[in-house]
Amino acid sequence: MHEKAAVEVGGLVKRYGRTTAVDGLDLSVGHGSVTAVLGPNGAGKTTTVETCEGYRRPDAGTVRVLGLDPIADARELRPRVGVMLQSGGVYPGVRAGEMLRHLAKLHARPLDVGALIERLGLGSCGRTTYRRLSGGQRQRLALALAVVGRPEVVFLDEPTAGLDPQARRATWDLVRELRADGVTCVLTTHFMDEAEELADAVAIIDAGRVIAHGTPEELCRGGAENTLRFTGRPGLDLGSLLKALPPHTTAAEVTPGTYRLRGTVDPQLIATVTSWCAQHGVLPDRIAVERHTLEDVFLELTGKELR
Repeated sequence: MHEKAAVEVGGLVKRYGRTTAVDGLDLSVGHGSVTAVLGPNGAGKTTTVETCEGYRRPDAGTVRVLGLDPIADARELRPRVGVMLQSGGVYPGVRAGEMLRHLAKLHARPLDVGALIERLGLGSCGRTTYRRLSGGQRQRLALALAVVGRPEVVFLDEPTAGLDPQARRATWDLVRELRADGVTCVLTTHFMDEAEELADAVAIIDAGRVIAHGTPEELCRGGAENTLRFTGRPGLDLGSLLKALPPHTTAAEVTPGTYRLRGTVDPQLIATVTSWCAQHGVLPDRIAVERHTLEDVFLELTGKELR
């Protein structure tokens, strides 16, 4: 176990009948960080997170949140953890504002309810019963309920699913502020741009195991062959250019005047290309470094077939 881990999962196994949903999974989440848990449907990410939240009992392995067992130490842990659920957990007939204020009173140092309502655009529906809220309003209320008690760790399940762009950006800003305040955030999401934008670390889960873990930059850099493109006059002498470049670099004129280099793209390669262009009287109109996105890496690791 890592002493500095806010959430530590070791050798987690969870079965449903003959189906093994989680198969010896290991995961460590640092204090005050945002970790995005990604995976195709059926990969085991929801079961893993629900086990960390104390809603599922593991069949094998260990789970610790803030050093405590989510089930055995639930009474001590519950006030320190916030959980955002996709559905359930709210009485259908209760008004949104009443539910939020009630939950705030159960905590010693809750956030300012009025400010939170305004922040998440819930002011117009504060007196509306839960059953009459729109999907986006329910989603924003679930987020408010998860964070109003100032948790030390918060689990966010698809926090921006179904939200419009304004609400999505407001949610991102709130997650950033939570991290700045030292709150540990674990979020599941299907939006790769969300993980790239918010996460300090990304864990990709498939077939019940973590198959990749690292920062978004590390995963994209490690999973891609870099590509550099530049434009200039058509018909450049690529043989001469290749002699100046490192071994195993390839060069092609993909369209007249547009050139693509593939290999290890680093500052030295870019300097070599610009120097060669200067020596040959070539003024490149545009030089662009291309790397795989997190979505590219995700699809490479998990496959492109529908689950």
